[in-house]
Amino acid sequence: SSRPSLARVNNKGARSASVVVRSNIDTDEIISTVTEKWDEVENKPQAIIYAGGAVVALVIVNSVVGAINNLPLFPKVFELVGLGYSAWFTYKYLLFKSSRAELAADVEELKSKIGGSD
Repeated sequence: SSRPSLARVNNKGARSASVVVRSNIDTDEIISTVTEKWDEVENKPQAIIYAGGAVVALVIVNSVVGAINNLPLFPKVFELVGLGYSAWFTYKYLLFKSSRAELAADVEELKSKIGGSD
């Protein structure tokens, strides 16, 4: 036959290793927090519709970006745009001490708006 054959690998000398990963995440606390927040929601059907709409939007955006990414020129253009934006952001906000302080203040303001503590 013209097809190449696959060699069998002898696993007699191979060792099996298992990895135990420990984290400090308390799943019971997360579940209780999510349950509390869900109980606080007044209009549950509207929240479900918004969540479903967000999932549908995410799927649509993912497929559009995937289709654009398959075009030959666009991935390189996106890389250049990302590199250019990263360079601009570094120059604008990270290079100088005064601009880093401005960025930190903007981040803190945004965190207070999101957190609700004005």
